[in-house]
Amino acid sequence: MATENKGYSWTSITLHWLVAVMVIGLFASGFWMVDLSYYSTWYKTAPFWHKSVGVLLLLMMGYRVLWRVLNGTATPLASHSKAVQRASHFTHLTLYGLVFLIICSGYLISTADGRPIEVFGLFDLPSAGELFAEQADKAGLVHKFAAYGLIALAFLHAVAALKHHFFDKDDTLKRMLKP
Repeated sequence: MATENKGYSWTSITLHWLVAVMVIGLFASGFWMVDLSYYSTWYKTAPFWHKSVGVLLLLMMGYRVLWRVLNGTATPLASHSKAVQRASHFTHLTLYGLVFLIICSGYLISTADGRPIEVFGLFDLPSAGELFAEQADKAGLVHKFAAYGLIALAFLHAVAALKHHFFDKDDTLKRMLKP
């Protein structure tokens, strides 16, 4: 659904960049966490923060999807071909899908033992327990490879935005910086 205006709202821009920072931060912390030893002072602290921020990302993505459904998105630039518009739409759907897949698999990893996820010490996200055999290991593989896929696609997304800005000289990137 496209809105009548040609650009993005402050809400859309803010959500975009907050999600980007959170995804990069979660990926970096996850990449670092897997090599922590049991005796590291971060062994329990890092997963606590990683899970808490992951739940915050879930809430933010839920709000982002709701905002997009209710308010639409910016109209495509007239200079973009139908193929570019379709590629952009597919890329955005895939980015959203990967974020939700990573969050769901993270939940399955964290709650396979029946314990809830403590979120910033404010509340607990209940556990559904082990829903299938070897849940934590299987969900862990999905989590890992979906995260690598998300980062790769986000990188390509950023490169495409820079290509539009520096080579095509269109407003693609400018529209995501200010309304």
